[in-house]
Order: sequence, then C-alpha cells, then structure tokens
Amino acid sequence: MASSTLLAASNLSDAGLKFFNSFGTVITFLAIVLAVFWAAGRATGRFYKPIAIFVFLGPAIALLLIGLVFPAILTFYLSLKNSDGSTFIGADNYTWAFTNSNIQDILITTLLWILVAPIVTTLLGLGLALLVDRLKLQAVYKSLIFLPMAISFVGASFIWRFVYEARDPSQPQVGLLSQIAIWLGAKHPPNWILSHPLNTFLLMVIMIWVQTGFAMVILSAALKAVPDDVIEAARMDGARGGRLLFYVTIPMIRNTLIVVLTTIMITTLKVFDIVRTMTGGNFGTQVLSNEMYTQKFVFFNDGRGSALAVILFIAVLPLMIYNVVQLRKEREVR
Repeated sequence: MASSTLLAASNLSDAGLKFFNSFGTVITFLAIVLAVFWAAGRATGRFYKPIAIFVFLGPAIALLLIGLVFPAILTFYLSLKNSDGSTFIGADNYTWAFTNSNIQDILITTLLWILVAPIVTTLLGLGLALLVDRLKLQAVYKSLIFLPMAISFVGASFIWRFVYEARDPSQPQVGLLSQIAIWLGAKHPPNWILSHPLNTFLLMVIMIWVQTGFAMVILSAALKAVPDDVIEAARMDGARGGRLLFYVTIPMIRNTLIVVLTTIMITTLKVFDIVRTMTGGNFGTQVLSNEMYTQKFVFFNDGRGSALAVILFIAVLPLMIYNVVQLRKEREVR
C-alpha cells in the first residue's frame, strides 16, 4: 500500500514537473515574440525595413530550416551510411532498395496504390459532385459524404477492420462483407485481409472512402464556377449529356481535376496509417512508407530506412511541384 502511494506521488510529481516545463516553454516563446514585435514597432528610419523583414520572415524561415531542410539533409547523409551510421558505404543502400526482390514488390504495390486509389477517388468525387448538385438539400448529402474526412486514417481503419472481419460460417458474423457474401450464397467466404492481392485493393477502399468527400467538395465548387453562358452556348450548339460533360464541362475544370488528382496521389504515396493499422505490412500489403518505418524503428537500420525516406521524398517532389505550377496557372486565369 505504501509503495503504491509513493509510486502515485512520484507520477504526480513527474506530471507536475512536465506541466510546468511545458508552461515555462510557452511563456518564454510568447515573451520572445512580444519582445520582437515591440522592437519592430519601435524601429524607425533605415532599421525599420530590415527588422520588419526579420519579424515576418524570420520565424517562418527558421521553422522551415529546423523542420524540413536540416532533417532532409541529415536523412540523405544517413542514407549513405551503414545500419548504425558508423561507416560510409555510398549508394549501397539505394542499390539494395532497387535490387532486392522484396523491396521491388513493395515498390510495385506502392505504384499500384498511386495509380488506382487517386484515379478512382477523383472519378467517384466527380460523379458525386455532378449527382449531388442536382438534388435538393445538397448541403446535407455533401456533409454526409464529406464526413469521413473528419476521421483519421487510423480510426477509419478500425471501422473497416470490422467490415472485413472473417469468421467461420457456422458462427455469427461480425464482418459485414462476410455476411453479405453468405447472403449471396458463398459457403466459405475468404479471410479478406489474408487474401492477396485482394487485400491490397480492400485497403485502398479505406483511402477512397476517406478522400472521396474532399474530391467531391473541390470539384463541386469548380463545377459551380463554370460560366452559365458557356453551358447554354454549348446546349444551343447541340451538346447534350456525355458530349456536354466530356467536351465542355471537364475541359473547363481540367486544372482543378489535376490538382485534386495530384493532391490525392501525394496523400496515397505517403500512406502509412492504413497499412500499419490493418495488416502491419504483412500478407503482401507492404508499401514504401511502412517499410521505411519498419527498417528504421523495428530493425533499427538507419541507413536503409533513410534511403527509403529519400526515395519517398523524391517520388513526392515532382507531384508537389506540378501541383504548385497548376495552382499558379489557375490563379493567373482567374
């Protein structure tokens, strides 16, 4: 009893110390910010412009350097070393990444993710945007479709884990998919998560379910921005149905479609939560981001984990650049 009391007192003391340390850090940060703004407000003459530039750009540049540039340089440096970072081995980790059969399978699975999930999500979002915009109470339907965006990938994975739960047909079914299969006449539904390559596509369904609301909302706004006179002119020229959609509407929202597609591609390329929560990368579902985590924090191989992180960063970079270019073009048009 006495030991438990001492342990509780110790934990309370540690919690209090951490709280006051955190509180002190926040107060110190606020004091520094207030001091900088006070100095900027008092500055005059030739010191005003340099101080103003420092006040507004300094924190952003500092956070960019600390949070992105320095870690990126360190990661690339570690990717050129062995597992514990003690020996320089050059590009051996990259050679391993592109020649190891297991990593090649992971790269193919990752490529499958970024080809299937973003395209299906964008097309589904476009279809729902076209459909919902013609209904009454469209705000209600849009809210329901967008609702999964409020759920984290981990939370969504737990929800869909129950959907894919597999039990013996003689037992009461928990998994919705297995129950539907039994209703349709299947005597022995498969264990969905263990069935490769089906399990990879089932995991993609979670990504599609979460991201479709995002695609629908953005594309719905783009559709509403298409000028009515353009649509009316096309209809007067005889464009109807599919011809109106494919030859008039879609070209008018082309830039928005590309931005939505590339944004979802970036999210998909970095997919980690779904795979980690559902399968842990087992049963043929491993992707690049989860393998990076496994090499770094499970096998404690800093070199290989960093090499995979660099490959992932290089894969994401062109999509980000292309996305920024498209956004700038869209702003210029507006």
